Amino acid sequence: MRSWGNWVVRSWGKWVAELSYPADTVSRMTAEPTALTLLAAADELLAATRSTRVERRDNTQLEALALAVSANLPVLLWGEPGIGKSSALQQLADRLDVPMETVIASIHEPSDFAGLPVVGDDPATQGVPMAPPDWAVRLAKRGYGLVFFDELSSAPPAVQAALLRVVLERRVGSLELPPAVRVVAAANPPSSAADGWHLSPPLANRFVHLHWTHDPAVVARGLAGTWPTADIPRVDPRKGASALARARGTLSGFLTARPGLAHHLPADAEARGGAWPSPRTWEMALRLLTFGMASDATRAALSTALVGAIGDGAGLELVNYLDELDLPDPNRVLANPDAFQLPARGDRQLAFLTAVVSAVQSNTTRERWEAGWTVLSKAVEAGVPDVAARAAADLAAMRKPAWPVPATIDAFIDILSLSGALR
Repeated sequence: MRSWGNWVVRSWGKWVAELSYPADTVSRMTAEPTALTLLAAADELLAATRSTRVERRDNTQLEALALAVSANLPVLLWGEPGIGKSSALQQLADRLDVPMETVIASIHEPSDFAGLPVVGDDPATQGVPMAPPDWAVRLAKRGYGLVFFDELSSAPPAVQAALLRVVLERRVGSLELPPAVRVVAAANPPSSAADGWHLSPPLANRFVHLHWTHDPAVVARGLAGTWPTADIPRVDPRKGASALARARGTLSGFLTARPGLAHHLPADAEARGGAWPSPRTWEMALRLLTFGMASDATRAALSTALVGAIGDGAGLELVNYLDELDLPDPNRVLANPDAFQLPARGDRQLAFLTAVVSAVQSNTTRERWEAGWTVLSKAVEAGVPDVAARAAADLAAMRKPAWPVPATIDAFIDILSLSGALR
């Protein structure tokens, strides 16, 4: 009886299905397909929507991001929701062929970054270590990669405070992230962020701030199937020493002329949550300038990154100063110091002489040290020995006991004696 009843139910259901659905639908229903089979066509269509190609296109903000990441400086992308900040970082990670760990800062507790205490067998003698989260452990095992802190402006002040050591010192609990791990972040302006907060000045002063925008033409072409990609600056190791010397000379000369820009904390809360000049951010600018000069980075990308490190006011002044300065390669000058002519402008003189001393310091030999004194003597011949006074003291401190004192040092005897550099 039970068997006959089941047959009636199945037959009645089939008859109702034939009245209500097409034959092919009834066939699929009676075949009882699995969920995987039903979704296979949908997944295939979804894959087709994600299938796109890329084309090379100049993109200053993406190049500036790549330059700052190459220099291993923490980067913060500011922009409205949904304009592609996360996609840009994923594209950069793919281009660099490194893993990226995404951490939504706004949904974490301070202990997620400072570490959770784990009590061992004998805490009185061994202490209580702070256990790091899983994403930090994965990056430490890899030895390299990007850690992406998203929704940073939605993180409350306590979480921002916990992130201070993570961003600058790369410490997460008791774990120190490898040097090759880069830190990137994204934030919405407080006006458009969910429960948005201004960044605290200590945290903001640890980032290179880049303002992310979208180009409607790029979006339109991307939706047609082609998205842009930009070249990543390539560092030339042969240019490294000269680039560092020129960068040191440039920033030293600039801040000597504009000492008020060495540190300037903005007055309002919104500006303090962005880029502003401090000794820490000038150190970041030095690294950016060095990497920019040692690579094929465009001037626009370098300028954008510098402004993102030290702020609009100081950054734009520095960019204009760079355009007018145009320092020669100090290593080439040291190879033939007699053929060199000192610049006429005082700020260029100071910047170049500082660069020469820095170049000698990076590779100190007797020949290069003596060539440095020949270059400094040009300042005496030009009637501006005071411009070279500081450089002379630094150069004198590099002298090895066995090296004879060159004749060109005579013009600086009094200054060096007073400074204690010459005994």
